[in-house]
Amino acid sequence: MKNISKILLTIFSIGLLTSCEKDLDVNTNPNTPRTINSSLALASAEASIVAITGGELANLGGFYAQYHTQAPSAGQYDIIDQYNLPTSYGNALWSELYSGALNDLNYVIEEANKEGNTGQTLVATTLQCYTYQVLTDVFGDIPYKDALQGTSNINPTVTPGDEIYTDLLLKIDNALAAYNANPVASDFGTQDVIYEGNMDNWVKFANTLKLKIYMHMAYTSLANPTAVKALLTENNFITKDASFAKFGTQTSQRNPFYETNLSSSPGLGDINHVASNSLLSFYDLNNDPRLTAVYRATTAGTYPSLNQGDGENFTNTAVSYARPNIIATTPVYLMTVSESYFLQSEALIRYSSESGAKEKYDLGVQNSFTTYSLTISQATALTGTGGAYEFISGLSVEQAVRQVMIQKWASLANVNNIEAYIETTRTKFPEVVAFGTQDYSIGNRIPSRTSILTSTTIPSILFYPQNEVDRNINITQRASITQKVWWDQKN
Repeated sequence: MKNISKILLTIFSIGLLTSCEKDLDVNTNPNTPRTINSSLALASAEASIVAITGGELANLGGFYAQYHTQAPSAGQYDIIDQYNLPTSYGNALWSELYSGALNDLNYVIEEANKEGNTGQTLVATTLQCYTYQVLTDVFGDIPYKDALQGTSNINPTVTPGDEIYTDLLLKIDNALAAYNANPVASDFGTQDVIYEGNMDNWVKFANTLKLKIYMHMAYTSLANPTAVKALLTENNFITKDASFAKFGTQTSQRNPFYETNLSSSPGLGDINHVASNSLLSFYDLNNDPRLTAVYRATTAGTYPSLNQGDGENFTNTAVSYARPNIIATTPVYLMTVSESYFLQSEALIRYSSESGAKEKYDLGVQNSFTTYSLTISQATALTGTGGAYEFISGLSVEQAVRQVMIQKWASLANVNNIEAYIETTRTKFPEVVAFGTQDYSIGNRIPSRTSILTSTTIPSILFYPQNEVDRNINITQRASITQKVWWDQKN
């Protein structure tokens, strides 16, 4: 496991762990166990996933979903705002998720299968499928069928994304079926920081992840209304946010985005990220109290923001603007109840003639407010009759879906930024419109003002990590980050 997840593991005092790709000599570290068991490996994997989804991918997703933009008089992330990522960008996150999370989860699955522990198998399989889903959604075709074979195969081929998705669903179904046929408790306890070994919650998480995967396929030939309707009928989705909430206030114990970007780290401490007009103005123009949950005010108590990528046109600094409201102890979320309801609402619009979609939409907004520690009454004031977010029935499918997706986008800020970017790429909501034509009140994005791309084009995929291209003869670097992930088929 890599250094960043080792740091996170100190949060809950289980020691620094070894994994399949060790970079620390256990003989010189008395805090490192000489052997590893399934509980420790699971904790290691969860820390790796959280370190990346709540750290580097939260940073990237926040720029691309247009929650934050590069501050004036700083330039650490200009290349992201410019859509000018180098081929080396994904090196660290790829390594952490493959060598850390996926390998550790593979170990858990192998050990659980030996012992017949169906609960452990289900937890680890679901987390492994979640990790692969994130990887293939941002990198496209990736090593999958040939992956995790160690030195027996150092040049794994890539598997097409549609085949990965199909197999992820099969793996989840098999793990659920095995657990339901012989339900053995995982016994992970508190070393499972997400759900503390609660198998009911993990079954719900597995079902919700299946729904997410199916809905990501909505614009493709693999769309499966029958399977989605079966999930909706079963109605066994998460009722508790899947989050990692064990952060502390000391160095190396803190939320990974905060640790890297908002603490006193030299050259990075709270000087790069300011609020993007795209989201802040949406909140502001709709009198949405989530504005003060997502952003911190200036010392004057105001919330100025910038058009995406406009920082280079100003000479002031980040303190002149609203900034991401992430503190040392802010949880990292893998999936929220709000996201689950929005997935259900979209599914009902697409496959059940909108029946019940409004109820799920309203619950999605309400649970978003709950995640941000706001009140349900504040949400219902906006979703009620005549409210700015009232669900309008009887629209075309895409316009009905747009209502859901705008609220989903508004609910994922500082919660799951990379999923927001994935979903805006899949559905094209909020739309990217030419600068000067945007209407922030309804939810619009613009091309970054410093974009190196043409017209309203924004990135659709990441370059393969150059380290992997250099090592693996079966991976060829893609030509552009405007190529599309396989499910990105909406016109």
